[in-house]
This record gives sequence, structure tokens and C-alpha cells, in this order.
Amino acid sequence: MGFGMLGLSGVLAEGGLLPDEQNNPLAARSPQFRARAKRIIHIFLNGGPSHVDTFDPKPLLGKYDGKELPTPNLITERQTGAAFGSPFKFERYGQSGIEISELFSHLGEHADDLCVIRSMQSELPNHEPSLMLMNCGSNALVRPSMGSWLTYGLGTENQNLPGFVAMCPGGHPIKGPDNWRSAFLPGIYEGTFVNSEHETVEKLIKNIRNPRLDPDAQRRQVDLIQALNQRHLRERGHDPQLEARIQSHEQAYRMQFAATEAFDIKREPEAVRQRYGDTVQARQLLIARRLVERGVRFVQLWHGKGQPWDNHDDIEKNHRKLAGECSQAIGALLTDLKQRGLFDETLVILGGEFGRTPTVEQKKDGASKLGRDHNPYGFSVLLAGGGVKGGTIYGATDEFGFRAVERPVHVHDLHATILHLMGFDHERLTYRYASRDFRLTDVGGKVIGGILA
Repeated sequence: MGFGMLGLSGVLAEGGLLPDEQNNPLAARSPQFRARAKRIIHIFLNGGPSHVDTFDPKPLLGKYDGKELPTPNLITERQTGAAFGSPFKFERYGQSGIEISELFSHLGEHADDLCVIRSMQSELPNHEPSLMLMNCGSNALVRPSMGSWLTYGLGTENQNLPGFVAMCPGGHPIKGPDNWRSAFLPGIYEGTFVNSEHETVEKLIKNIRNPRLDPDAQRRQVDLIQALNQRHLRERGHDPQLEARIQSHEQAYRMQFAATEAFDIKREPEAVRQRYGDTVQARQLLIARRLVERGVRFVQLWHGKGQPWDNHDDIEKNHRKLAGECSQAIGALLTDLKQRGLFDETLVILGGEFGRTPTVEQKKDGASKLGRDHNPYGFSVLLAGGGVKGGTIYGATDEFGFRAVERPVHVHDLHATILHLMGFDHERLTYRYASRDFRLTDVGGKVIGGILA
């Protein structure tokens, strides 16, 4: 009878005859109002890419290169000195004439579809709190990540895959799983981590295949375990962690079949794979496209373990190497999304947790390290697709790139705008916890109307 009840519950839930929240917390749900985007790909350049070397050209830095700037230096973590002109060339692209560094020249053909926010602001010049603010909306307290909030609000369109996937080659970035945590939201909304340095599906996702049981035997085994788990849950009453574990067992079983196909990029034509390129970043960007077209709600792509874009020294060599690993593939992703009719409903986000100083970082003896220190006072984030006004530059930093001076955008404002594009009022997407209604934007944030199409 227990097996029969489980089977009946599944049939009724799939037929929409039971409340989704009760039987399937990942069931696709409608947003609060008409959404412009249905899914998100967040390309996270962890470590803090330099805005003055990528999407915010500052010609005066070249004029003052090696000289003391006429404006006061801001408080930074480390000692910085004279102005440091960008070693990279910028060119104008498209009818909009957006200036893009040679580092990301592959984005030039998409210039008229890009929105570059040049006036982003964070709060602290440290990686850990800045990562938490950008991903979770708070630099100090334990909060759910943006991907968890959106999965909580919208569910997922593919019940055989996670609603939120975080890929990072080589292991965890700084702060690890905290970046994709669900915190006080139910555990089912936490991001599923995938180490994307591997190429085969068996290594990408552990235990994706059972070497000893055929599918029918596995199904019977899972049904038995789930029946025992449900009885255990009934005896103990409401337990969110146990409920999340039970739900994850079922999702893990389903993933064995769906993920095998979704993560296997060898199923793509050779021409498509060549367009993305043969790097780890290229592979995970291609996987991201395959996931969103299969209904995954939020895919976050980290550049690598630790903080690879944290180039305190030799920024010309290091930034060139890092951009070379992803620029071609990002351009290919945008092309691919357009060709497949996914671009208008997919919001692509590109950026890091903060920018870098326009002044050169120095060693203790004053010698130049040819790199830049952290800069949370002004930096750039790029958006494309999903209801964003293409060919747009929003806001500006000062003439040297120290701080945002024109239409500054706090991280809370960015989050409010992202939620708006996904069909939510950021003040109304809340979760009751510890006698308070929490939200992604804490007690701040406003929608940036100037970047909406």
C-alpha cells in the first residue's frame, strides 16, 4: 500500500491535482507579473576583473600613466601609487558605438544587444563580504543566494534537473557553497555544485550511473527508501532538512537519466563546439546553454577555484590569459541563444564582485607590481537579453575610474532589477523567518528603469 500511495501521489502531482508547494516545491510557478526573462546565466568572473581594462575606458589614465593623479586616492586594502594606464586597446562596436577592450573583442558583434552598467557600487574592498553581497544580498549575515530566491519563486521547468546549478572548475571559489546556499529557505532550493574541470559526465556528476543495478531495480530501491523516509518524517513532524533530503533523493534518481544527456557536449555538432572553443570555460558555457534550453532556471558559471581574476600583479599577462579562456565562448553563447530563439527570454549577466583601482599596486618598498588593488567604489557589470535595453551604457565612473559619479547602482539595485525582469517585485518576494519577512534586497534596492527595454 505504501508503494501504491507513493505512485498515486506522483501521478496526481504530475497531473496538477495536488498543490505544487505540498508535493513538488520545484514545480514551475508563475511570477507575480509578466516576466521579460525566464532564466538566467550568470557568468561570474570571480576575483574582481578590472573595469578600466574591460568595459570602462579611461583615456586620461594613459596621459597620467606613471604620474600622481590630481584626485585623492580612495581607501584600499593595499598600497597603491601612480596612475596605471590600461595596456589594452579599446574599440567602438555596432551602431551604438559601445567601447569594448580587446580582451573581450568577441563581444563586439553583439554590442547593440549589450547593456553595460559602468556605475556599479559595492560596500567593502574584501572578497568575502563582496561575494556574499553580490550573490546573497548581504555582506555579513547568512542569507539565501539569488539563484535560491529565484528557484523558490519560480521553480524549474524540468523536474529531472536541478532548478539552480553552480559550475566551477577545479573546486570551490572563495566562501565555497555559501555563494549558492539556500540558508533559511528550504534546502531543495540550494544550488547544485558541479566541478566543470572534468569532461566526462561520470566525472562531472558523481554516481551518475549505478554499475550494479538496472533502471527498474533502481526505481524499486528508491521507492522503498522513500517510503521509509516518509514514515520517518511522519513520526517526527515537520522537519525542513529531512523534507529537503527526501526531495533530493528523488531528484538525484531522475538526474541519473536527464543529466547524462544534458551535460554531454559531445552530442553537439562539431561546428558548434569549435565556435565555443576548446577551454574549460568554453565547455561550461556550452553546458549552460544546454541546461537553460532544458528548463533549468538559474545557471551560475565561475571562472575557477579561488579568485582567478584577482590580479594584484602583472595584470596585462594575467587578464589577457583569463579573457582568452572565455571571451570567444561568451560571444558564441550569445550567438547560440539568438539562433535558438532563447536570447529574448534569457538574461545573461557578466561581472565580478568589484572592480580594480586605476592606480598601480605597490610592494612594501614602493616598487610597482604592474597590477591593481580592489575597488568597490565603481565598477562595471554587463547584461544582455531578457528584457534589457541593448546598445546601452548606464552610469559612469569619474574620469579616472575611481568611483561611480553618474547614476550610481548599488548591488541591491541590480538585484531589484534582475527580479523585476524575472517577474517579481523585490519587496514582495519574501520568506518569513525568525519573525521577519526577509528578501534578497534586504531593506534597500530600486529598479533601474533606464536599462529596461
